[in-house]
Amino acid sequence: MASITLTGVGKTYAGKRANRVLENISFSIADGEFVVLVGPSGCGKSTVLRMIAGLEEASGGEIRIDGARVNETPPARRGLAMVFQGYALYAHMTVFENIAFGLRLARVPKKEVEASVRTVACMLQLEHLLDRKPPQLSGGQRQRVAIGRAIVRKPRAFLFDEPLSNLDAALRADMRVEIARLHKQLGATMVYVTHDQVEAMTLADRIVVLGPAGVQQVGAPMALYERPANVFVAGFIGMPKMNLVDGVVDAQGRLALGGVPLDWRGPAASGTHVTVGVRPEHLVPDAAGPIRGVVALVERLGAESHVHLDVAGLSRPLVAAIRDAPPLPGSAWAVAPAAGALHVFGPDGKRIDNNFNQQEEA
Repeated sequence: MASITLTGVGKTYAGKRANRVLENISFSIADGEFVVLVGPSGCGKSTVLRMIAGLEEASGGEIRIDGARVNETPPARRGLAMVFQGYALYAHMTVFENIAFGLRLARVPKKEVEASVRTVACMLQLEHLLDRKPPQLSGGQRQRVAIGRAIVRKPRAFLFDEPLSNLDAALRADMRVEIARLHKQLGATMVYVTHDQVEAMTLADRIVVLGPAGVQQVGAPMALYERPANVFVAGFIGMPKMNLVDGVVDAQGRLALGGVPLDWRGPAASGTHVTVGVRPEHLVPDAAGPIRGVVALVERLGAESHVHLDVAGLSRPLVAAIRDAPPLPGSAWAVAPAAGALHVFGPDGKRIDNNFNQQEEA
């Protein structure tokens, strides 16, 4: 397996007007680590993966694999295996032939090819499908064949480019479990691109969040969830999404949300306009709660309900995720943020630390 490091990597497409799509991308991946690149469409996450693979040339910066610079190294000599969104299987070949294809190109002895393919097929539960062709397989089976073709090469690292995007929700959930199991079994370095933050949260050892301005935050899934570095990460990580509304620091240094003072004190001057975030599961029903409004909509999802609350002075409803019996649409309802649950971001969008709890404990 291998470590991968990107330092100041950028990408500019030449033309009448140069189009710079990525700038100063820097992060590292440890040997055996599962790192997910996540972000909205168009943020350049697949381009980053393709530059690691050597399928795109970096316009600047350095890419290193196990400490060796590989910017000028051809893809075939980087020792990486890539799994694509579209499977890229040969329709006229059997499952066995698809998995064996790379080994045969490398002139691996026939007996070794046979043994390697059958070992991988057993690992991926494809033994009974080796004589079938891709059109006879389900989407999940095709994706397992594509993964098997990568595994059999014994690469230094695996690169996954949105491999589950073509599958329905149930198959995506199954394949997430399968990929997590494979990582544990192989102990392999894996770099995985997705726009789905659920995949990122459930699979990653660490997440690299990419946005329009490049790398927004790097960290363990729960670190990003509990302490997003800025408004972009706060709004992207988590499902249902974090409530983000405008607020202001009042004359007493407290946070005022829609004119309602909340228990928060931080290093922000009176009159500072901020963005206040609170996750739906951290809005607690409370008859004496400071945030009051009228229930606009209730989404019943089985184990929990999402209550949309119209609050005077706020431009959009707040969403609360609750497990108790939900209120009726049109009824008055009040909630309170759970202790320490507020996330506050300054005018520049960056996180402002909350000093309230420390002050209270002192």
